[in-house]
Amino acid sequence: MRYDRTVHLDTDFATAVSRVREALAEQGFGILTEIDVTATLKAKLDHDMEDYVILGACNPPLAHRALEVDRTIGLLLPCNVVVRRDGDHTAVQALDPNTMVTLTGLDALRPVAEEATHRLDAALASLTTPGTSV
Repeated sequence: MRYDRTVHLDTDFATAVSRVREALAEQGFGILTEIDVTATLKAKLDHDMEDYVILGACNPPLAHRALEVDRTIGLLLPCNVVVRRDGDHTAVQALDPNTMVTLTGLDALRPVAEEATHRLDAALASLTTPGTSV
């Protein structure tokens, strides 16, 4: 089962992170946290790895709707967006919101997952569409 929604960009890492932030904001997602995995692993383990950041994105209305169905769903909210170097490209990955429905079996989450999927797909598509403002 695939649990990610991924696009690859032909741009440098810093530009990709900036564009991802803007694309998510256009779809109503704010960034609550940012984890620089590369810097953390270097500082804690002296391990070198490619550029890798996790953005903790949240769309409050969607999160609220999901939490009203199931308080435990916070474990599966499609909040993490990964931006990482992948060879000569930058990969942008988001959790597939349908994972919430698949893993919980709660059909009441389906409308939330569908809207979240629509918004995340729009954000990802805007990153690969020439001539977009993001």
